[in-house]
Amino acid sequence: MYFSDNNISGTIPNYFANYTQLSELHLADNKFSGFIPPELGKRTTLVALSLFMNDLVGSIPRDMNLTKMEKFSVYDNMLSGSLPNQICVSGSLSHFTVSYNLFSGYVPKTLKNCSSLVRVRLENNQLTGNISQDFGIYPELDYMDLSYNKFYGEVSSNWGLCPNLTRLKISNNNLSGKIPTELGGATSLVELNLSSNHLVGEIPKSFERLRSLMKLYLDNNKISGTIPSDLGNLYNLEELNMAKNSLSGPINENLGQCLRLRILNLSTNKFEGVIPVRMSKLEKLETLDISHNNLSGSIPPQLGGLKVVQTLNLSHNNLTGSIPSSFTEMLSLITVDVSFNQLEGPLPKMRAFEEAPNEALGHNKGLCGNNTGLDCPVQLRNQGNKKKVSNVFLIILPTLGFMFLVLFTVIYLCHLHKRNPNVTVRPQETRAKPFTIWSYDGKMVYERIIEALEDFDSKYVIGVGGYGTVYKAELLAEVFAVKKIHTPEDGEMQNLKSFENEIQALTQIRHQNIVKLYGFCSHSRHSFLVYEFLLGGCLRSVLNHKEQAVEFDWKKRVMAVKGIAKALSYMHFDCSQPIIHRDLSSNNVLFDSDWVAHVSDFGTARLLKPDSSNWTSFAGTFGYIAPELAYTMEVTEKCDVYSFGVLTLEVIMGKHPGDLLTSLQSKKGISLAEIPDQRLPPPLEQIAKQVELLVEVAISCLHKSPHSRPSMRDITLDLSVETFAAKWIKIST
Repeated sequence: MYFSDNNISGTIPNYFANYTQLSELHLADNKFSGFIPPELGKRTTLVALSLFMNDLVGSIPRDMNLTKMEKFSVYDNMLSGSLPNQICVSGSLSHFTVSYNLFSGYVPKTLKNCSSLVRVRLENNQLTGNISQDFGIYPELDYMDLSYNKFYGEVSSNWGLCPNLTRLKISNNNLSGKIPTELGGATSLVELNLSSNHLVGEIPKSFERLRSLMKLYLDNNKISGTIPSDLGNLYNLEELNMAKNSLSGPINENLGQCLRLRILNLSTNKFEGVIPVRMSKLEKLETLDISHNNLSGSIPPQLGGLKVVQTLNLSHNNLTGSIPSSFTEMLSLITVDVSFNQLEGPLPKMRAFEEAPNEALGHNKGLCGNNTGLDCPVQLRNQGNKKKVSNVFLIILPTLGFMFLVLFTVIYLCHLHKRNPNVTVRPQETRAKPFTIWSYDGKMVYERIIEALEDFDSKYVIGVGGYGTVYKAELLAEVFAVKKIHTPEDGEMQNLKSFENEIQALTQIRHQNIVKLYGFCSHSRHSFLVYEFLLGGCLRSVLNHKEQAVEFDWKKRVMAVKGIAKALSYMHFDCSQPIIHRDLSSNNVLFDSDWVAHVSDFGTARLLKPDSSNWTSFAGTFGYIAPELAYTMEVTEKCDVYSFGVLTLEVIMGKHPGDLLTSLQSKKGISLAEIPDQRLPPPLEQIAKQVELLVEVAISCLHKSPHSRPSMRDITLDLSVETFAAKWIKIST
């Protein structure tokens, strides 16, 4: 019996016990409340029971017949008490997921020898016990998560004897002792998370055998020693966090061989020596944090080659010299912290440094530059004044020359008119748009763009994305944004696929809140797309810039959210085939000079085809991705709805609502008074009501169940002027 993914409420009926041949009962993702009926399972031969994502309370009835259970899933409820001891009596249990509840006590003894286990999730409960004694060897095990409990003891060497184990998570417990060398035997591991425990000793050298590892979290422990050189052989590693330990010695330069690294956090350790130059090889790095160490020497200029880094923290070290001017090549840099060092000299002329708060630059030897409170010495200011004077001449002289030319032309035409009164002087015709002039001459378009950008010179770069670099091109007095697609790596076709996705999506779209695509070029040398150029920048940059965030007042924020909603509603309901964006984030919302929001970056977009499968590979930006994509890759428009909810809260709060999302998912209480951006004065009267309704709409979009989220068409209707007015009256009365 399948009743999952509906809106059924009330208690679970007792009459299920009358179906004596019932083997599978699926009631997941509904609104069931109350207790699990004791009668359930008494007379049935249940093999699979799915009750997850409901509002059930109480304990699991002791007299339930679980002896034949293969799949038991009750996660994300409010169940308490102990786990059923007889859960694996039959020896056939494969899936046991009870996470995000209030279970306490010990792990069922029958689990230790349950060799059939494939997936076990016990995280976010209050379970306890000696972890080294309660679990055995599982030849079929794929996924084990014991995080956020009260387990103690040492990490068992048994995990290294689980050949199919891909994810092992035991963070936020009370584990002690050393990490066993045998753990290197789990060669299928993709993710290993042992963070926030009390582990000691060194990182096992056997970890170099974990060649499939993509995520390694050992942060917030008491691990000592150095980073093993062989970790540089983990070529698939994307996220490495070793922060808050007692690691020492130099930072191993072999980490520069992990070319897929996106996040590297080595902060709050005892590393010494210089910053390895080979770190500059990590071209996919988005976050680099090596703060709170004992690093010395100068900052390698080669780090400027990290063009997709968004967060850089070098603070609380003993770094000397100046900040390299090559940092201006870090085109994606948003947040920087170089405080508490011995740095001096001018700041790089880039937005991240000019807009950095004082606490991110302070406590240095003598930094100066275009930032509040960091005046440069008189000599440097004088040099700047000389430059300004020379710049004035550079502007004035050509201007005077142009005016002289115009005057000469007017005199000549007047003279011509006197000589021949029948000649009339027509006003100059309005210059045509470049794409009107060029029509469909693709060769001319290509050549003009290459010429305008000087063969894609880096001085025209205004942003770098996951699969392309964006340039600012001026063509016939018009400004355009040109996205040049990154050259695919060996056999890698993802960039080409993203290129095709964006073309396929945007050629179908005409909407005032969606960035306009003028054309594209697919060439063996350069492939690129040409868009309208939007002066206002992206939403994330606006919110991270204090002055712009204040200018982005409540009225503009409401207008922006409504514009984004209209764009998504158009994509989902008004195109010949519904288009799912799949990567809606504050980086992918751009503003024009009038603060009108435009949805951009359709590289991961997907057209929904009614007569075919809509399952796909993972895509999106972490922090905006719908939770169902953790266990299914089916693309629906409700994935965009969830991202819209996150984005709406980000607009209202002025920052990503990370902690708030956690509170909502764990069903904890939240204070609506603390949500609005504190940098703005509180919204008043009608705007206050609109902001309040935006919060309500956003929260409804964040429901764990996709089917419980509203559609973008309903959201657009809710945010219309008429609906707002009606709801104001309702709230006022």
